[in-house]
Amino acid sequence: MDERQFAALRQEVAAYVAGPAQRWAKEIEQSGSVPRAVWTDLAERGFLRLTAPRAYGGLGLPFAQYLELLERFSQMHGSLRVIVHVMNGIWRSIDHLATPEQRDRFVKPLVAGQLIATFTLTEPHSGSGSDIKTSARREGDAYVIDGEKWMIIFSDVADYFLLFCRLAGTEGGEGTLALMVPRDAPGLEIRPMAPAMGVRGTQHAHLVLRGCRVPVANRLGDEGDGLTVAFTGFLDPSRTAVGMTCVGLAQRAFDLAVAHAKRRVTFGQPLAKRQIIQAYLAEMATDIEAARQLCLYAAREFDAGRPITHLAAMAKLQGTEMLQRVTDKALQIHGGNGYFKSSEIERIYRDARMQRFEEGTSEIQKMVIARHALQRPQRPVP
Repeated sequence: MDERQFAALRQEVAAYVAGPAQRWAKEIEQSGSVPRAVWTDLAERGFLRLTAPRAYGGLGLPFAQYLELLERFSQMHGSLRVIVHVMNGIWRSIDHLATPEQRDRFVKPLVAGQLIATFTLTEPHSGSGSDIKTSARREGDAYVIDGEKWMIIFSDVADYFLLFCRLAGTEGGEGTLALMVPRDAPGLEIRPMAPAMGVRGTQHAHLVLRGCRVPVANRLGDEGDGLTVAFTGFLDPSRTAVGMTCVGLAQRAFDLAVAHAKRRVTFGQPLAKRQIIQAYLAEMATDIEAARQLCLYAAREFDAGRPITHLAAMAKLQGTEMLQRVTDKALQIHGGNGYFKSSEIERIYRDARMQRFEEGTSEIQKMVIARHALQRPQRPVP
């Protein structure tokens, strides 16, 4: 996509965020659910296939260009942002070890908006990774799965759950499986969870699998490749993307805070005239720009084919921690008015907190960054 085409796409995204997305946001907040029409709308506009290769029907945007658009998308309602973010990334995980037949069954329909899939890793009694407890045993041409998953998004609309489990009797990184589990698989029960504090409408579920049968043909890669499917080609760009979603939401909070500071008058002058408010705004602007540039740097390294595991963790850590600081100051600038549900900043404040959990907590990011620092060749210390 040349610069002229990309500029037109950028304007199209900006117009959508300022117009239709605002109307969807009001409906979602009032109803507590995301209408299926939202998915259709986003798919028909091409917003769910921005990163996929042109050979699959996608737009084939470089990751750095996609992040520029994602920053703007992230100024929408949290549930809309999650849809754009997940659907522009999950195809990588499925595609990584897919057979040609699986690409035709899963990846291309996913890119076309004909299927919805959701990442299904987190469990109620384990961490997210090699600590997987959900197990499977092979019976002929099927796997029989027993276990539980929870906090699984899009549970109300997903056609497939990209589910990670392990062969019974294995542990650690060995024996892990990646399976495309259809929502009507026998033995799968989808239990809706209580509404979350923020990101209303992104229906989370507790999945209970008791003798759930899934065809072996739905396995991605070989037995033992589960965590490879989960993390290779998906986790690093997704963590970087989460960092940029924090930049976008923080920018929206900042813009609202600036507008309020100019408009709100106390003791005969606008808040914007007060030195403490100016200090807050200066700190917020600097925080946002630092996170933005770190995300874009990681994206350019990814586009160049270089490893970005530590940079992705930095981008995610910096983005989520920055977002908390910025939204807190933005709400403080709004004062008591911002605390009521009639205020957009109230919703942003609630939505922002979830992003510290996405793609690994801040504590996990620190472990990744520290491991990189300790394993890299040490420079001579004078």
